[in-house]
Amino acid sequence: MSERVAVTGAFGYTGKYITRRLLEQGYEVITLTGHPNRPDPFDGRVRAFPFHFDDEDALTDTLRGVTALYNTYWVRFNYGTTTFERAVRNTKTLLRAAETAGVRRIVHTSITNPSLDSPLPYFRGKAELEESIRASRLSYAILRPTVLFGAEDILINNIAFLLRRAPFFVIPGKGDYRLQPIFVDDFAALAVEAGAQSENITADAVGPETFTFEGLVRLIAEKIGRPARLVHLPPRLTLWTARLLSALVGDVLLTREELDGLMSNLLVSSEPPRGKTRLSDWLEANREKVGVRYASELARHYR
Repeated sequence: MSERVAVTGAFGYTGKYITRRLLEQGYEVITLTGHPNRPDPFDGRVRAFPFHFDDEDALTDTLRGVTALYNTYWVRFNYGTTTFERAVRNTKTLLRAAETAGVRRIVHTSITNPSLDSPLPYFRGKAELEESIRASRLSYAILRPTVLFGAEDILINNIAFLLRRAPFFVIPGKGDYRLQPIFVDDFAALAVEAGAQSENITADAVGPETFTFEGLVRLIAEKIGRPARLVHLPPRLTLWTARLLSALVGDVLLTREELDGLMSNLLVSSEPPRGKTRLSDWLEANREKVGVRYASELARHYR
């Protein structure tokens, strides 16, 4: 009988790559999801259950018999009743249910440079959850990625989308703040490896290349064969431009908190890179695909 594990969001982005690797290794995988009707990329091999955050007993029953929980659940920004505060509460409910159900280990997706003192709710919420995991009875691996890139990526794809179509691309401020993207399947490999271990781990998960934001935009433009017509604007004007574009595409392109996090150099690591795939190589291989269509956060998660 194969070992049963659970992945939050197995039909989504990061969770799909983790699930694919788990299935290849012979695990039985169930998923907890807020979108049970989303198309199943695994042809029925992964049984889907609703999150049941409002029914902890039902959530506990779902997790009985699970040995490891791979948690990718989070929100990118506040939208309606979906808030960072609610995501923190929901994740704490998930942790309690996992403890009660007898789950052995959790592999949790955090973020680089979380801090309980951060003015940014994304980074502060991630830090709060790390504290809750360490205080739990669960064996844990906390992985801290930066920007994940891959076929279903939003950030890299939509930079390319704008470079393909807009007359210019706005760079907030000087554009000299850095980020260190990791390939989503490299991250999935790290997560599955961490799930098979027993020691408690907290580790950054970043790729082998570090870019300034302007350097990243110029690289994407070069790889897709588009001119990099860059305009540097103050952050306030950048957000105003982003709101206009958001209205045109029916999405949330950029939030103030995201811009502050990016410009604060929080998306880089001082640890050795654990990802192996170079973004520059991936862009070269996918130059005909990236940015051809807009990737909507709202359509993916809220509609």
